[in-house]
Amino acid sequence: MNPNSNKNERLIFNLIFRFYCLWLYVMFINHIVMGAFTSTLPGEMLQLLAEKAKELALPKNKIIKKALRIYLEQLNRTVYVKSYKKQMAEDENLMKLAEEGIME
Repeated sequence: MNPNSNKNERLIFNLIFRFYCLWLYVMFINHIVMGAFTSTLPGEMLQLLAEKAKELALPKNKIIKKALRIYLEQLNRTVYVKSYKKQMAEDENLMKLAEEGIME
């Protein structure tokens, strides 16, 4: 019996065990981070989604995720712009600075 074969077997076992532990960790994190969401959409919207998914060769859920992310970012920008405009209207110094910047 070759003494190196035992060492190689242990090395292979350790690699497989580590890979399995990593896989379990990833599955656990995905289970915690990823949540299930069920919703209904009008038939027309589902048809458009299906067509676009086929055209782009992308899963429908990826298109929905991207669209939702873009929409939520736009909402955040809108809130920021509204608060900035409100702050500008309330602060005369900021308004004067802005007007001076426009004049230059």
